[in-house]
Amino acid sequence: MMKAGLSSIFSFFPGPVRGAFSVCLYAANTVFWAIPLFITAFLKLLIPTNRWRRLCGRALGIFADLWVACNNFNQRLFSGIRWDVRITKALERGQWYLVMANHQCWADILVLQRVLHRQIPALKFFLKKELFWVPLLGFAWWALDFPFVKRYSKSYLEKYPHLRGKDIEITKKACEKFKNFPVSIMNFVEGTRFTREKHRTQGSPYGNLLKSRAGGVAFVLAAMGEHLHQILDVTIAYPKGVKNFWAFACGHLEEIRVHVRSLPITPELIGNYDEDVEFRTRFQKWLNGLWEEKDRCLNRLLSLPEGSGK
Repeated sequence: MMKAGLSSIFSFFPGPVRGAFSVCLYAANTVFWAIPLFITAFLKLLIPTNRWRRLCGRALGIFADLWVACNNFNQRLFSGIRWDVRITKALERGQWYLVMANHQCWADILVLQRVLHRQIPALKFFLKKELFWVPLLGFAWWALDFPFVKRYSKSYLEKYPHLRGKDIEITKKACEKFKNFPVSIMNFVEGTRFTREKHRTQGSPYGNLLKSRAGGVAFVLAAMGEHLHQILDVTIAYPKGVKNFWAFACGHLEEIRVHVRSLPITPELIGNYDEDVEFRTRFQKWLNGLWEEKDRCLNRLLSLPEGSGK
């Protein structure tokens, strides 16, 4: 399936002027929806009954959805970016997904929200438990039911072996609420943004990707595998090169190409990554094979003729 974005109706303005308007609109949109979000979150905290919290959760989900919708409208107004989006299988908003994508710049989040908005449940991230204490943001993440998790390092577990498996247990408990409504868990498998310097330092075997980090994906599947419906493998390509958020706001990226394919979650993908050596080897082999396919897909997207998303 292919679709193209609308050209900016303010395209006659210079890029920096459009970028300034766009950034101001992003900020105003965030502040506008933050007000009802924080009020509702406070009410959710004030009355700790399950029924009330579910009601507040629905309202908070609506606010987050409208925030994304306004951001997408902002892009249509000012960016003028051409979009070439290819989705291999119909998506369902009422299902549970694990979304895996390559990571090249801060605009990737806005790209994913633009492409997947209202096609699947809102994207959520697993966050370190310590991030709950980040001013304002921590409370917002809690209000939006982002799962806070505690992961123990290998050295820590060697010192305190009785804690083995506790991280998965804590995460499963944090994800109990997701049984009641669909979610999409987002994971940037490379763990950091791609740069040529990082690529050289790693000695990555892929042409346009960093090495995949299997532990995080395996952790999510172990914690939520029984609830997840499918894996969405998302490949993001910037034909004119990767640029920063300011360039995205100004419309200097010109064209963005995205490929989304669905993968089944089989029992072989769920296991104890930290302690089961055989499973860890098998899982790493599966993910490395997936990353080889993604690298080929990214090369194909980058080699498409200019303007193919029109």
